[in-house]
Amino acid sequence: MATSLKNLSDTNVKGIKDVSGFKFGIVVAEWNEEVTEALYSGAFETLLQLGATRENIERMNVPGSFELTLGAQWMAKREDIDAVITLGCVIQGETRHFDFICQACAQGITDVGLKYDKPVVFGVLTPDTQKQAMDRAGGKHGNKGDEAAATAVKMLSVKPV
Repeated sequence: MATSLKNLSDTNVKGIKDVSGFKFGIVVAEWNEEVTEALYSGAFETLLQLGATRENIERMNVPGSFELTLGAQWMAKREDIDAVITLGCVIQGETRHFDFICQACAQGITDVGLKYDKPVVFGVLTPDTQKQAMDRAGGKHGNKGDEAAATAVKMLSVKPV
């Protein structure tokens, strides 16, 4: 379904496990801080609403979205971290830099999850404009941070024992 037709925060979380004992790492890009801070707030609050405890949510800041991959790897390799959420925003510019950063970020985050066999969630916005980013970071399309947190919880709930 197109994002224009769906509020990202309307995520079905039926059937999730009790997550109070799980530890979550959230890696946040500092670039486009207005957007990423809003994404972080959404993810953090959603984790609390779904049963996570404050002491089991750990944040790591990295300079930009390109660095999310290494930050996610540092978090994922820790045995005490059960799921990692990455939050960033890369806004389309006039050069191909956008394409390189987005591709590397998406592939790198996927690779980290597969390498460590734990949920590593891609919560990176790739909009054309700042307005589109804000619409997805608490605006008219909800908050992608909410969706990323719900995804981490859902993945822990379906993970085979």
